[in-house]
Amino acid sequence: MKQSNHLKSLLEILMVSTRLGLTSFGGPIAHLGYFHNEYVQRRKWLDEKTYADLVALCQFLPGPASSQVGIGIGVIRAGLLGGIVSFIGFTLPSVVALMIFALLLQGSGVMDAGWIHGLKIVAVAVVAHAILGMASNLTPDIKRKALALFALVVTLLWQTAFTQVGVILIAGVLGFFLYRQQTETHVQKVTFPISRRFGIISLLVFFCLLLLLPVLREGTNIHWLALFDSFYRSGSLVFGGGHVVLPLLEREFVPNGMLTEEAFLAGYGATQAVPGPLFTFAAYLGTVMNGWQGGLLATFAIFLPAFLLVLGALPFWDSIRRNPKIKGALMGVNAAVVGILISAFYQPIWTSSILSSIDFAFAAILFCMLVYWKMPPWIIVVTGVIGGTLMTFI
Repeated sequence: MKQSNHLKSLLEILMVSTRLGLTSFGGPIAHLGYFHNEYVQRRKWLDEKTYADLVALCQFLPGPASSQVGIGIGVIRAGLLGGIVSFIGFTLPSVVALMIFALLLQGSGVMDAGWIHGLKIVAVAVVAHAILGMASNLTPDIKRKALALFALVVTLLWQTAFTQVGVILIAGVLGFFLYRQQTETHVQKVTFPISRRFGIISLLVFFCLLLLLPVLREGTNIHWLALFDSFYRSGSLVFGGGHVVLPLLEREFVPNGMLTEEAFLAGYGATQAVPGPLFTFAAYLGTVMNGWQGGLLATFAIFLPAFLLVLGALPFWDSIRRNPKIKGALMGVNAAVVGILISAFYQPIWTSSILSSIDFAFAAILFCMLVYWKMPPWIIVVTGVIGGTLMTFI
């Protein structure tokens, strides 16, 4: 009976995550909005605070935060296999699409189509909805509103790879002092069905690969090992979301002639057009350099650090967040996450999407469809595609 229920949970996770993988446009911040709407509001697989804590944890870790949140939700729901299935469902659609782009559509000009702009406007509506929901729950008092404002201003004015991590650390310290006397009775216990021993092993594997792969690369002349090392290292050293990995990848492959600048930029354009995590750009790069086998290897290598880190951190996370001494720090961190979301909502989502009064009007319509008329996200996506195409004729 237990095995049957577990299989049912895995199939449910695969179905839901694949649908999200097919419809989650707009980059990592938009993905968190889609996840919040699906997993917290609709399915109630976890509560508001647990979701916010999971987002905060993944903001601490290097790698693709939205993918790590998806993995964490899968683990909460159905253990290690749940995390793997959740990752596959969310990632596979964009991996397949980008490998096809690399083989067939590279440089075809399809990226200039109006429907892509429509999808960017969809992201505006989705993120705005997520921010309103999270802000009302996570910044209810003036002190947390001030922390959110601090995070917004700093991350907007100093956009570096380490700004987000620094802001979260500062907010955690401030939250510890501001709320150290607070007690919170409504903390839902979250059990992660993976052991602390497994978590420690995952962290050890992460650091061993990070240190040993460059040494092995220098000591051998194996092309596939060099490729694996480049993608693994890029995935290990990225804070701040998928866009930050692009210059790292460019530096790995363009100067040494493994990839032309034109091919790199064409793939970047393709990545903006497909749903799912931006890290799947690696699938395009690997396919251009070494065919479909290279695409699969690159995808595995760039996401492996994210997997190892989130699996290593999750077994310790619940005990940390339930500790009375840590609760105040987490309240500060959660408030900072709201500010970071608002900052990312403006730059790059708003600035790259709302270019005219027509764009703003269309975004308002999509927002009302999502928030007030309670339409499912896939209808919003389809409407965005149709509207973006029609707007090219106006």
